[in-house]
Amino acid sequence: MEEELRIRKIRDGTVIDHITAGYALSVLRILGITGREGFVVSIAMNVPSKKLGKKDIVKVEGRELKAEEVNKIALIAPRATINIIKDYAVVKKIRVNLPEEIEDIVKCRNPTCITNSPREPIKPKFKVISREPVKLRCMYCNTTIEIGDIIKQLT
Repeated sequence: MEEELRIRKIRDGTVIDHITAGYALSVLRILGITGREGFVVSIAMNVPSKKLGKKDIVKVEGRELKAEEVNKIALIAPRATINIIKDYAVVKKIRVNLPEEIEDIVKCRNPTCITNSPREPIKPKFKVISREPVKLRCMYCNTTIEIGDIIKQLT
């Protein structure tokens, strides 16, 4: 079977591979990429994958990701890999890491949770109870938030 190139290589920038199928546009929203910034952006969605069955890929020329962006991507694409490209070669490969606990990235959806009280300086903290699909449990009120809630908050 002949392999085909769906998206051309980039000279310098970031390739986010192994994104959960259907979440490429959410990744772009997390990165604040609208298309008006001037970056060349390539998106492939529902590409066949041996590991995942199907996956999405995002390539952004001329931009590297910040650590906090990588942490947010881990919440919606826990198997993603991030490749930093310089002069058409991968110079750094990062496998996103969804830790056991998430702090101060998303908020609890329970309006009565102590983390949502303006008088209490408590940062939201969650335990990861499922990695695929991602589910988090608030460590203060035990409210569960799922991927839909996470995407709404991050994008």
